[in-house]
Amino acid sequence: MIDVEDLIALVHNYNPRTNSDLIRRAYDYGRRMHDGQKRHSGEDYFTHPVAVAAILTEQRLDDATIVTALLHDTIEDTKSTYSEVSRQFGDEIAELVDGVTKLTNLQLSSTASKQSENFRKLFMAMSKDLRVILVKLADRLHNMRTIKSLPAEKQARKARETMDIFAPLAGRMGMQWMREELEDLSFRVLNAEARSSIIRRFITLQKETGDVIQKITADIRLELEKEAIEADVFGRAKKPYSIWRKMQEKQLAFSRLSDIYGFRVICQTESDCYRILGAIHRRWRAVPGRFKDYISQPKSNGYRSIHTTVSGRDGKRVEVQIRTRQMHEVAEAGVAAHWSYRDGERAQNPFAVDPARWIATLTERFDTGDDHDEFLENVKLEMYSDQVFCFTPKGDVVQLPKGATPIDFAYAIHTRIGNSCVGAKVDGIRVPLWTRLKNGQSVEVITATGQRPQATWIDIVVTGRAKSAIRRSLREEDRERFVKLGQELARVAFEHVGRKVTDKALRIAAKNLALPDEKEVLARIGSAELTASEVLAAIYPELAQQTAEEVDSRRAVVGLTADQSFRRANCCQPVPGERIVGITYRGQGVVVHAIDCPALAEFEDQPTRWIDLRWHSGRHAAVYTVSLNLTIANDAGVLGGICTLIGRQKANISDLTFVDRKPDFYRLIVEVDLRDAEHLHALLTALEAEPDVAQAERYRDLNRKP
Repeated sequence: MIDVEDLIALVHNYNPRTNSDLIRRAYDYGRRMHDGQKRHSGEDYFTHPVAVAAILTEQRLDDATIVTALLHDTIEDTKSTYSEVSRQFGDEIAELVDGVTKLTNLQLSSTASKQSENFRKLFMAMSKDLRVILVKLADRLHNMRTIKSLPAEKQARKARETMDIFAPLAGRMGMQWMREELEDLSFRVLNAEARSSIIRRFITLQKETGDVIQKITADIRLELEKEAIEADVFGRAKKPYSIWRKMQEKQLAFSRLSDIYGFRVICQTESDCYRILGAIHRRWRAVPGRFKDYISQPKSNGYRSIHTTVSGRDGKRVEVQIRTRQMHEVAEAGVAAHWSYRDGERAQNPFAVDPARWIATLTERFDTGDDHDEFLENVKLEMYSDQVFCFTPKGDVVQLPKGATPIDFAYAIHTRIGNSCVGAKVDGIRVPLWTRLKNGQSVEVITATGQRPQATWIDIVVTGRAKSAIRRSLREEDRERFVKLGQELARVAFEHVGRKVTDKALRIAAKNLALPDEKEVLARIGSAELTASEVLAAIYPELAQQTAEEVDSRRAVVGLTADQSFRRANCCQPVPGERIVGITYRGQGVVVHAIDCPALAEFEDQPTRWIDLRWHSGRHAAVYTVSLNLTIANDAGVLGGICTLIGRQKANISDLTFVDRKPDFYRLIVEVDLRDAEHLHALLTALEAEPDVAQAERYRDLNRKP
């Protein structure tokens, strides 16, 4: 464990005016409060808060943050209280410790509505004082560094939570070094075999080619000497997780990856950055499409740097980042640079971002009202996104996530512009609305009075702000249609059990289901958010058992004679709840088709073979296979998440076939076993709402034999 004087020395290195007595008192208090407590490794528990404080000294943070790190678990895990911490160390530190305690109590790995609200609270905590998040990230980093002492199941849960939430949050805040380490530590737990394999291949490559990093570093330094530019050059191999992710995204073997090394040139002035860029491009051929200028177009967290990729030795691609020392400080500390000290004074870095302003620009994108699930979706969309910068016709810069479309651009300007968008011009040329924008393009949005957002836009846009605005507009537009549909579905369900749909009955249902009024009940039935059976059960619990009895699948169709058997047509795969008709086959019984099946056209001149049929009323078992055509993102864990989502909808996957594999998406046919049309509608609605699903539709193949 780091001694208190050693800890003070670490702070004193960058802040000679540190309040040493305050840190000593906090150190002694924390050690007393945690006395007798042990970590899973068997070490004294207080070694953890001290290690967290040491991590924060690497970011040159102020005394209050260091003291908060020493005390961050006292209120949660000891007899200490908020009032005692406030009395001994002041209100500022007590508030910070309390903020970290509240974050620790949030369960950040679930996707339930409660979790969505917790994520909203996380952003609220950030808006009060970002140092709470800095302490929490350092806390998670040390826990991940020492995770081997935990049981395997808990290791996996913590690693997944870190990979999904804390690593991208660190990246979003500009602390790229922390993001990379958190990802790599999580990768070691979640896929140790893949990580070890990549490391072994690196070792083999180094034996075959020698020290490539040293050679390329020397090459770059030589070019800078020719131009008389003073700068430091650093090189490194990229992290195993970064390489593995690239292998997965591009479907490439390790041997085919090119840019596995990264180099950084740190100079004195901004003009030097561009001189260095010119020297590198004169010496090596630049790779098209891999140049990014974050100096003229900085990221929202203050990040500034020039990124370029060139073909280096032996044609291997090499990524080079060029920045000044002040830019580098912000690139390392991110938003935390606002609190960093140098020689006892708050560092005056012109590129450091005001955390309050950064939080404001971040949270204003998540204007989703009270829908917590949408808020969580939008937060994750924004956190995982790289940025592109486009221009309005007047030259104003609009910052968007990578993969954004002209529709995202329109909504970034104003919701009204987005809602009325009918087209766009990129660099003066008319383009489809699904075009993916690139850095530096000029975008002109074409609008029309009376235009409304289309449902298909949800699958096109990538920003949380656009998705939220489109859904809000569609909800308003579709509400009356859903109410009418819900009225009809409710009428049928109520009549089936000998009841009538009355306003009074619906008011009772609304009250029991915690909904505002009867119209909302009908709207949710129509949009498949509620089933008519659930509404019935809320009013008449005694009928729930009756309606739950399943129809025998062998006698699911009404209209057959006693000696006739039936089977569903493979071409249209009808399910209970849909209008059907039967076609007789000699010696094969009756094949049941959906009434709108195109295959019926060939039987138009054979009326004697047609039989009027209908599905038996009641609850059917989930045994009716339906084919779905899905287009999903090609990314780690997406397919597993989609399968889990289907399972949550009580639908069994009976077969799965990949139809098309692309670097950025998969298209596949999924066979699922369903109860009825309502079940199918609910499943498609859930899939369409999933961000990683670009398309979800029913698949019908007329070439399949009946």
